[in-house]
Amino acid sequence: MEKSEFDVVIIGGGHNALTCAAYLGRAGVDVCVLEGRHEFGGAVYTAEHTAPGFCHNIHANFMEFLHIMPFFSDFDLPSLGARTIFPEAQAGIAFSDGRPPVILYRDDMVERTCRNFAVYSRRDADTWRVLKKKANELEPLMAAGLYTPPRRIDLTKTMPSAYEGPAAMMELFGLDQELAYKSIRDCIDEFFETDEIRALFYRVAVEFCGPPIEWPGTGSLFLFSCLFMPGCWRMVVGGSHRLNGAMVTACIEAGVTMREASRVKKVLLEGGRAVGIETVGGRTYRARQAVVSGIGLKDTFLDLVGEEHLSDYYRRRVTHYKDGPDQVLGSVAMALHEAPNYKSAARDPDINMAWYQVVGYDSAREVLEYNRAGHIDRIPELPAAGVWINSLWDRTQAPAGKHNLTGWYFFPRASALTEAEWAEVKATYNGRLLTLYEKFAPNMTPKNVIADYLHTPLDQERGMRMREGDFGHGAMSIDQIGALRPFAGAGRYATEIPGLYLCGSCTYPGGGVTAAPGYNAFKILCEDFHYPEVWRTDSRDY
Repeated sequence: MEKSEFDVVIIGGGHNALTCAAYLGRAGVDVCVLEGRHEFGGAVYTAEHTAPGFCHNIHANFMEFLHIMPFFSDFDLPSLGARTIFPEAQAGIAFSDGRPPVILYRDDMVERTCRNFAVYSRRDADTWRVLKKKANELEPLMAAGLYTPPRRIDLTKTMPSAYEGPAAMMELFGLDQELAYKSIRDCIDEFFETDEIRALFYRVAVEFCGPPIEWPGTGSLFLFSCLFMPGCWRMVVGGSHRLNGAMVTACIEAGVTMREASRVKKVLLEGGRAVGIETVGGRTYRARQAVVSGIGLKDTFLDLVGEEHLSDYYRRRVTHYKDGPDQVLGSVAMALHEAPNYKSAARDPDINMAWYQVVGYDSAREVLEYNRAGHIDRIPELPAAGVWINSLWDRTQAPAGKHNLTGWYFFPRASALTEAEWAEVKATYNGRLLTLYEKFAPNMTPKNVIADYLHTPLDQERGMRMREGDFGHGAMSIDQIGALRPFAGAGRYATEIPGLYLCGSCTYPGGGVTAAPGYNAFKILCEDFHYPEVWRTDSRDY
């Protein structure tokens, strides 16, 4: 008879849930992971969405944290199949008139980026040299911050300042502390004078950070999205699902029980305490010590626990938790005969080999107008995108001589459009991108496209349980970051319901493939249940 009682039961099999499970297993905890789909890993997956042999990472593609991620090294994931490639030209923007492209190179190639920037502005090149070298120097501190649970907030006392930490980080960079109160755009504009360079940073900041770049009070995220993030992105050989597979193998080797096709229907409570779960198929799994949810906040409390079991405070905070409008994506996929050949490549051929290619914008203003559209529930009129062609480096991801293009649009929330309107977007928007694309790369004609696909926010909501299509499981607004993520009373992974914990992207530090929510949740479980602290190592402080 199948075992149905464990020390810990984890809801959902995303990468954060797998991280928490693997460490629990290594600590000798009897743990079971229940995944509703037939594949673990959540958004860390790869599929042939366009044509046979063309692999597309529709969600997670840029692995910017693997070199600092404890799980990656502690469980030696490369030996389990998660091998990586580190492209030199990390991100770039091309222009329709063939102007020189702007290109960001790897962390260890600061001077190469400076030479590229100097084509437009020696001042901007000098600024990048100073700021990026400081970011490289401070990366261990940033890593420790990500992989350490936020401090505890006492709700009976005055709330701490949301800007204390951000202002201190500005000071570490030798910058004015008041920049923490400004917007990301304010910071970009203050430090870089060139419109073309600003255009690339505007797009990169939105792509790899989350909040609208014009929101006041997000200035410190300029450091994260524009200085820490660009330059450390790695690609997983064979597609993102290879990382997922390595994580699953690590869990199995640690003794974790894995159950797929086991969607949870409700959390079982006895005497107000979480004691297990029931699946939609009617199976019951008991938890002797804890139930850990790796899915969304509203999914956990409104769908699985029920409002009637929540305090008034929790009910209000959960109900009004914001999903989107930032981090809401539409994903484009195309099977190509040829990789894009940009007009700007005549000035610098490295743009054709940039891993992240920004296409469709000729000015910083166009990027801003594009970004604003999704935040007021409109489809951007300009069908621009950020794309990647992984087959340029990894030939396993497309048939011989062919290429796989995948990329992201920023769209409004799933609820902003009707199902029929999303169907219209799905049928037409890629064609509009292609018409625009040809102006930047003349070989990107319909004849170059073998097949295409568009994954909408509605598809994300229905297929991946991402409410509103928000891949970060919650807006990265000032009231939903740091110790306030998802809200003050649940900022350290434990909840008001004894025995119920959170470890998904709705918790600190948020979305992206950091594995930090799962890692930090394990640390809290160690505190509460006195598990062996197997995360400790002499090689790092976190």
